[in-house]
Amino acid sequence: MRIATWNVNSVVARLPRLVEWLGVAEPDVLCLQELKTGEFPLDEVSALGYEVATHAGGRWNGVAILSRVGLADVHPGLRDEPGFLPEDAMLEATETRAVAATCAGVRIWSVYVPNGREVGHPHYLYKLKWLEALRTTVAAELAGYPKLAVLGDFNIAPSDADVWDPGAFVGSTHVTDSERAALAELRTLGLVDVVPRAMKHGTPYTYWDYRAGMFHKNMGMRIDLVYASEPVAGAVTDAYVDREARKGKGPSDHAPVVVDIDG
Repeated sequence: MRIATWNVNSVVARLPRLVEWLGVAEPDVLCLQELKTGEFPLDEVSALGYEVATHAGGRWNGVAILSRVGLADVHPGLRDEPGFLPEDAMLEATETRAVAATCAGVRIWSVYVPNGREVGHPHYLYKLKWLEALRTTVAAELAGYPKLAVLGDFNIAPSDADVWDPGAFVGSTHVTDSERAALAELRTLGLVDVVPRAMKHGTPYTYWDYRAGMFHKNMGMRIDLVYASEPVAGAVTDAYVDREARKGKGPSDHAPVVVDIDG
């Protein structure tokens, strides 16, 4: 089975590229993040044989799971998920950042971890609370689903080796001790970080800012992750960053991560 994850940075804007990529890469299961729409383009992906589970509410956030090997026990959101109060809002809201489904016997989670904006910002504190809720949810899920994988845009580089220049990120989100500690806590549940091979430069970065030619200079980060339970991680036969999908006209600023599993 081939599973993949991709922050598409607007599924509507990226729809032609998504359809083309599905035809080339042929994943059995694809986790998408940052849909930026409440109306997923179902017809286009259904024509390729995919069922779709989404958790999306509008022009921000949004996640989905596309599967051509079945889609069961769909569940949107986390257990005890915290809400966030935007600066211009009166009421706290729960953002659409996680959805789960069982695909060919594997429990799949597509997640879009909050960005955090800047250290000390309310969104950064929300990010840490959200990660706690993710750990609680995964711990409960593992009791019933020994074959489990959490895929998505985690907005955290697990180590200094996962950013192009650690010195450039001092004091910034995505690399703080608290964020990395939250990832480590997730791994203590028995999850394995499935590190993909790079297609170029020897660095499996998955995100490059649009500015100043950062992609071509390989000034990137590995923030799109695949965390899998041992029964899944032990069956991995290959994993790679599809850097080609980041090229060309109108790409997402993220590249897909593809993982092949035996069985």
